[in-house]
Amino acid sequence: MKKIALLVVMAFAVNVAMAQDCKKTCLKKDTYVQNGDLIEATLYHDNGVVAQTGFYTLENKLQGEWISYDVDGNKTAVANYDNGNKVGTWKFYQGETIKEVSYEDSRIAEVKTWEVTSTKVVVN
Repeated sequence: MKKIALLVVMAFAVNVAMAQDCKKTCLKKDTYVQNGDLIEATLYHDNGVVAQTGFYTLENKLQGEWISYDVDGNKTAVANYDNGNKVGTWKFYQGETIKEVSYEDSRIAEVKTWEVTSTKVVVN
């Protein structure tokens, strides 16, 4: 009887330990919610932090603004799409540097680099 009770306690302890470990990585699952003619997507890193947010068309093409984040939750990019085509000005964040990439007809038209310091902004 003691062996059975000990076995049940051990199985319960292992189950609780695994469930707690899973809370760190298993809580956040990618979500897709249809809003009219668009599907709103929220994608997560393995650590549960948001990786990307944006929209798809019902034909599964990227649409509107997409924002990307690193595993610590820092914004790394802001992109724009129109029915799967790259449009507008995209921004890429790399520490103190911001790169702006302008698109026309899904092709790079212009690239600007900004250096952000504590006292000034330098454009290259």
